Amino acid sequence: MPAHTDRYGHAVALYFAAWNTREPDALARAVATAWSPQGGYTDPLAEVRGHEGIVAVISAAHAKFPGFVFRLNSSVEGHHDTARFSWELVNEAAGSAPVAGSDVITLDTEGRITAVLGFLDRLPAGA
Repeated sequence: MPAHTDRYGHAVALYFAAWNTREPDALARAVATAWSPQGGYTDPLAEVRGHEGIVAVISAAHAKFPGFVFRLNSSVEGHHDTARFSWELVNEAAGSAPVAGSDVITLDTEGRITAVLGFLDRLPAGA
């Protein structure tokens, strides 16, 4: 069993809270809570550093997929300062999940995210 399970689960819960926040001021607060000030986010479609860049990536995802929410689709596994998990982007009305991926996060000593390495496992054409 991985050590510090609560630490990883807490960090991932804050991560999803940020991704599912739509109101701009609340989103900025959620990102500041989940990520360290110099934290980053990298996936095949984006590479940003700092809270403003992360807010911009999340806002762009909401603009592209209105009415969708990010949901954990696996257990959270972790060791040392690293955790991994899978997720889906779910249409709240229809229940479909056209986008899915897996992320690996690293945490600082306070449990905030310093880096996200995202992988897209399922992406609709043209997205």
